[in-house]
Amino acid sequence: MYAIVEINGQQFKAEAGKKLFVYHIQGAEASQTVEFERVLLVDNEGSVTVGAPTVEGAKVVCEVVSPLVKGDKVLVFHKKRRKGYRKLNGHRQQFTELTIKEVIA
Repeated sequence: MYAIVEINGQQFKAEAGKKLFVYHIQGAEASQTVEFERVLLVDNEGSVTVGAPTVEGAKVVCEVVSPLVKGDKVLVFHKKRRKGYRKLNGHRQQFTELTIKEVIA
């Protein structure tokens, strides 16, 4: 059984026991249980239920493994040729690591 769930504006495929790295959730603490109710699709052993826009009564229960994980560094480089202009910026996105406990449909 799996579900497509929307978390912080992104869609994820949620199956019990899987790990997810989602955009940072404010106020999340380690070993806290979090529920997400914006379930867009549920597949229960081949029986697919598509929400309009969400599936009624369905939710995904997750546990916060680590409230703040930094992603890989992304370098943003700007240059204008023949002008002597160069600018380098770095960015590391902040994520929250979740483990999916169960999908309720």
